[in-house]
Order: sequence, then C-alpha cells, then structure tokens
Amino acid sequence: MKKLTPIALLALLLTGCHEAPVPKQEAPAPIVQGQQLRFPPNHPQLALLGISAAVATKSITVELPAKLVWNEDHTQRIYASFAGRVASIRVDIGQSVAVGQALANLASPEFGVAQADTAKAQADLRVTQKALARQKELFDAGIVARKELDGAEADAARANAEATRAEARTRLYGGTSTGGVNQQLTLASTINGVVVERNLNPGQELRPDQSGVGVPPLFTISDPASLWVQIDARESDIGSLKPGSTFEIAVPSLGGQVFQAVVKAAGDFIDPATRTIKVRGLIANPQRLLKAEMLVTARITRQIPADSVLVPAGAALLYGAKHQVFVQSTANTFEPREVELGYEGPKDVIVSKGLKAGEMVVSDNTLLLARLWRLSQDNASLPRVSAAPEAVKK
Repeated sequence: MKKLTPIALLALLLTGCHEAPVPKQEAPAPIVQGQQLRFPPNHPQLALLGISAAVATKSITVELPAKLVWNEDHTQRIYASFAGRVASIRVDIGQSVAVGQALANLASPEFGVAQADTAKAQADLRVTQKALARQKELFDAGIVARKELDGAEADAARANAEATRAEARTRLYGGTSTGGVNQQLTLASTINGVVVERNLNPGQELRPDQSGVGVPPLFTISDPASLWVQIDARESDIGSLKPGSTFEIAVPSLGGQVFQAVVKAAGDFIDPATRTIKVRGLIANPQRLLKAEMLVTARITRQIPADSVLVPAGAALLYGAKHQVFVQSTANTFEPREVELGYEGPKDVIVSKGLKAGEMVVSDNTLLLARLWRLSQDNASLPRVSAAPEAVKK
C-alpha cells in the first residue's frame, strides 16, 4: 500500500472538515383556486404588496399644471411706431408710472416727416380760410358769383379735414399741434402701473418692423396687484372650472403657500397638440409675492358621484380597454376584479363600478401580483405527466 505524503494527508484532513452547504429551500409558489390567487402562509412576497382600503368620499382634489402671467386687462406693451435712435430713457424696471408719463425719447427723422405734414396742413388751412373770408366779402358786395364762394368753402373744408387728420396722427404718437418740427418722438404710458420690462438701451437704433409676435416690447407696463392664471385642464375637469368658480393655487417656490383664485374664462376648443383646454383665472397679488411666469399648481375640488369610491392610482391596471384591481379576500388570498373608472388622476382614481367602500385592494407592486397571477394560471393549465411504466411496476 502506497503511503500518503504529508501534504496529501493535510489536504485530505482539510477536505473532511468542510461540510457541503445546505441548499436554501425556495418558498412555494402561489396557486390559483377558482378565481383567486392564494399564497402559502408567511410567504415573503406578501410583505412586498401594499394594501389600501377603498374610501367613500364626496369630493376629490385635482391638481393641474398652471402658470402665472400678467393681467392683460391692465397691461400695455410699447413698441416704436417710427424708426429712430434712443436719445434718453426716463424710467427703469420697478418704477411706477402714470398716464401720459414719458418713458423714453427717440430722435426720429420719420416722425419729423409726420410733424412737417402737420405743419403744412395747418399752413394750408390758414391760407384757405383767408381765401374763404375774401370770397365772402366779395360775394356780399356782388363782385363774385356764388360759384366762386362755393369753391372757396370746399377748399377750406378739405384743408380743415387734412389738418385735423395730420394733427390727430401726430398727437397719437406723442406730438403736439404747436410743437413744430423737432423730430423728437416721446414714448409714453397710457395706463397707470409699474414698469415690469425694459428692452432698450441709450443710442439703440429702432425700426417699426422690430415689433410683433416673438419680438420683446421696448417697455411693458402692468399692474402686479393682480395676475392671470393660465391652466391646462383636461376634458374631464372642465366641469369644475366654470366661470365664477374658485380654486387654490400652490406655489412650490414659496414653500407651497396657497392662494385663492377665481375662474374668469374657459376655452371652447381643445388644443390638438396637448389635448387640453385653456382656462384663465384671476388671482389677487396685493403684496406682490407672486411673479409673472411662475409655474404653479392649480387645485380644484371635483364632486364624486354617489356609490363611487377612491383608491390609489397604483391599484388600477389597464388590460386592453378595461381596468382591473386586485381585491384582498383574506390575508393571503387575492381576487382580480374588473372595475369602471370615473376619473383617473396622478395620485388617486375614482372607481364608479365594481368596488365597494371598505374593500381592501393592492396599491403597491400591483404589477408583481398581476405577473404571479398570470404565471399561476399558466401553470394550472399545463397537463399533468403520467408516471412511467417502470415506475408503476415497482
């Protein structure tokens, strides 16, 4: 017999000291019994399922995305009506202005042309008026015919109309009938408010075509004491956002502070891109804590029909065109049930048919339970394999 070397003997002893690991026993899979999925007691996957009760309630709070904008009923945007160069700027952002207050002065040759037209029209008017006066004297003296007087009256009327038109045009853009030709165009405010936007610098060249959609105004005057709320509402929410109804505004940037607002108008068409309806509300802002272009959340209260219950949104699963929930029958038994939803929100859904108040439903890891239900159904439908002949003989 061959003797073992010391190294081989040591390896044999070490091998004998280590026992084979005991294989971990897997938990038995749940089984399907009728229309129920039953888990063995204390199954580890039961701890993964969150359970919630269906709650009967009369209303639900719906949250919708919204944005604050200037109150357009008290807002003016100012553009340049004539080409010119910025000569001076009179106001800055945050400054209060009154009606007629000058905001900036432009050196504008084009406006000078309008002023010259006004001066010419006034001069022509004076000439025709003097001619009319002479014709009246001559007519009264019997020197000229009635036709000459009628022609002078017509010339005076045309000159008066042209002078009135030219003066109105000049006055519309800040000029005066007695200001002469100075080529100084004044940008003035036509409302009381606050300068909330300024987009011009000294010496800047301006043109009338630098205005319109997508081009910022030179000045924006508004009253920040009130703002508009623009809401993108779903079709199902429009019934709760009728003009005159109130709602809440939550502002994340202000620590979730809540403000009250009222609906002023709602659109009559659905945006084809977003499938939402535009709703406009009005919110008071006396302390000017709210700012235009803030992103906020609009909270509206929606009434729930009778016999409807509220469950978490994670409890409802969509199968084709139908919804389904898993109802907990016992501590380890679950039953899939088809339901009808009256409202679908990001946090909660309203079940209008198929579920009663107080019933327990799976609200967390519902997809896991649905997968186990399908696997258990597949396993239950497999045919059983009969024993081999050799095994039967034994």
